[in-house]
Amino acid sequence: MSFSNVLPIYKKELRGYFSSPVAYIVLTVFLLICGWFFSARLFVEGEASLRSVFPTVLFLLTLFVPAITMGSLSEERKSGTFELLATMPIANIEIVVGKYLAALTLLATAFFFTLTYAVTVKSLGDADVGVMFTGYVGLLLLGAGQVAIGVLASSLTENQVVAFIVSFLALFILSFIDVVLPHVPAAFASMFEYLSATYHFTNISRGVLDTRDLVYFASIVVLSLYLAARALQRRI
Repeated sequence: MSFSNVLPIYKKELRGYFSSPVAYIVLTVFLLICGWFFSARLFVEGEASLRSVFPTVLFLLTLFVPAITMGSLSEERKSGTFELLATMPIANIEIVVGKYLAALTLLATAFFFTLTYAVTVKSLGDADVGVMFTGYVGLLLLGAGQVAIGVLASSLTENQVVAFIVSFLALFILSFIDVVLPHVPAAFASMFEYLSATYHFTNISRGVLDTRDLVYFASIVVLSLYLAARALQRRI
């Protein structure tokens, strides 16, 4: 894989986001919802904390990530521009990675603007900067894994709505599979727990960077992008 091929695709995709209403709508709605929950805890309950922001973001990602990624590859196939890219000396994995990094950059931008909440918490109380830092690391890792799954879903179909639904269902299951843990036989409980993205994010957000959690998110990214590239290859 050549970075010189990935970079132009990344730039083109990123310009596409910010030259259309997509990026601005996503950022505005995302920040308004997060700000609402943060302000409610701050002004109604009198508590300056990010504990209401992180769970909110976990839920929002299951909706916003599919919205960001649903057209990344499916639209290319539908419009026929992917066939043009396929005739160039660019590997499928380079196309996938370029589009993946652009979508992840948009999501990271949304996370960046929420740092104002962290600054507010720090200025109003004796906040644990280390825990806040690992919380944001956890968000980036979670977002990286979810965007990869969204790109994979987009590579499987030319229909953006189908891509959105497939991505949403996959992210919803991975995010909330831990809810069924009390009803799972003990022999399978550890497996279901490991599959839960929320479980790994919670571990990191508590201030502990465990190798198992890092491997979990890295595995999702690598596997999803590899499968997306293979899916494109089969459809050429």
